[in-house]
Amino acid sequence: MQDSSLKCIYRASGRIAALLLAVSILHAGMSHADQTKPSNQPVAKPFWAGYGRSAQHDALSTVASSTFSKIKWTHTVDTTNPTGTIYIHYGSPSITVANTVVIPVKTGDNSFRIDAVSGTNGSAIWTMKSDYVLPAHDWTPSFSGVITAQGRYYFPGAGGTLMYRDLVDMPNGPITFAGRTAFYGNTNYALNSATYNSSLYINTPITADATGNIYFGVMSVGSNPLNIPSSIVKIDTKGVATYVSIGSISSDMDKVCHNCAPAISNDGNTVYFTINNTDGTYASAGYLVALRTSNLSTIGKIKLKDPKSFWDAYIHDDGTASPTVGPDGDVYIGILENPFPANNARGWLLHFNSTLLITKVPAAFGWDDSASIVPISMIAGYSGPSKYLLCIKYNNYADGGMGDGHNKVAVVDPNQSAIEAVSGISCMKEIKTVLGVTSDPNFPNQPGAVREWCINTAAVDPATDSIMVNSEDGHMYRWSLASNSLSEVLMLAPPTGEAYTSTLIGPDGTVYAINDAVLNAIGK
Repeated sequence: MQDSSLKCIYRASGRIAALLLAVSILHAGMSHADQTKPSNQPVAKPFWAGYGRSAQHDALSTVASSTFSKIKWTHTVDTTNPTGTIYIHYGSPSITVANTVVIPVKTGDNSFRIDAVSGTNGSAIWTMKSDYVLPAHDWTPSFSGVITAQGRYYFPGAGGTLMYRDLVDMPNGPITFAGRTAFYGNTNYALNSATYNSSLYINTPITADATGNIYFGVMSVGSNPLNIPSSIVKIDTKGVATYVSIGSISSDMDKVCHNCAPAISNDGNTVYFTINNTDGTYASAGYLVALRTSNLSTIGKIKLKDPKSFWDAYIHDDGTASPTVGPDGDVYIGILENPFPANNARGWLLHFNSTLLITKVPAAFGWDDSASIVPISMIAGYSGPSKYLLCIKYNNYADGGMGDGHNKVAVVDPNQSAIEAVSGISCMKEIKTVLGVTSDPNFPNQPGAVREWCINTAAVDPATDSIMVNSEDGHMYRWSLASNSLSEVLMLAPPTGEAYTSTLIGPDGTVYAINDAVLNAIGK
């Protein structure tokens, strides 16, 4: 949801409790480095691992999506029952090949749990409570986990720790294969848990690469016993952690941007993410950074600039823009324009080569959006130079800027340019666009103004040449690229202003969308 002004404003246990926590960690069954599971138990393979499906955030389904016949089941993702405009970024569900849907749930201002349910009918399989604490924020950041290639589901815990659950497809039993890992050592955490809980905060979704290594950002506030600064963290498949401070990457920045899910290059050798500054306005200048996954040494970084004004772009903690890596290795990242709202509060999608040394043509929208990959086979008659295209939101906000409210979704060509009508500069060429259909009564003086699209990653389905798009008008749509029409529609909820959420596709073709704080499973 685009705020009309995009407003820019910003626990202690004793030693006995700490020792009890240490005992509980051991009692949970394994330390992080212990990957042992019962040999007769299946490993849960990821189908939709987490944010953007893959480590590249391509949001590209490998199965055909089901028709929109009905809402098969629903699951509440926020038990606080928020009302009015919902400025909360709900975490992306994860789905296993066996069709277990793992759902992050917000249960209070600083209270979360994970529910695992059957993708077939939504029946409960297991649940785990997290003690995760949010960092300081304006819009509520996401609480989001990931399934690794080893079948382990990781999700944020307190004090910069990760909690995890093995045997993801299995119900809770006498022994639950679950536990906690601190990248700076479980013993260190157990002895000083209260201090770490009040000073270290995971502030990004967790990304798993193809081999099961995981990456995430940690924000440090105040002091902690090990003087751990705000960092990017890697934990490998053997439980060995590596972390590097943001200040050592760039001395003028101090944290990973809230909600920025790290992305991994196709060869697994590079991790990309954005960094910015802790700021009372929750927005600052920032960089896109490339690190070697082997040791988190810096390959490159680039100061993110508005492509029209050439001023430092805003890297905003209220958004969820995360890097997308294309099949050719190019990297895309959404930013907010500067001056704001010169581009009608739409921001820009910036485009770089894999080493970040070459800046390429931008796209005309990037605010709170991660691009999805669209194979060229989905566009009949396409004859351009690109090996793939991109799907992005194309809202033209009537409130946040000077737009006309003609809110669209677009497929653009990353390697062809044309003068874009609103910005007046050369941007990625529009291959197809589709306009929303529901009039927005908030803008009676803007003819044709429609409710905005409400997605941060849109699920792409090559089997049906269609893209799953969720709208603030309370409906889920199938955008058919063949007919360039919204060929299927299903009502999920009344119109609700909300922060952007992901659409997903499960292994049985069920389509998933969050609308009005409820996850809807859509199919036949």
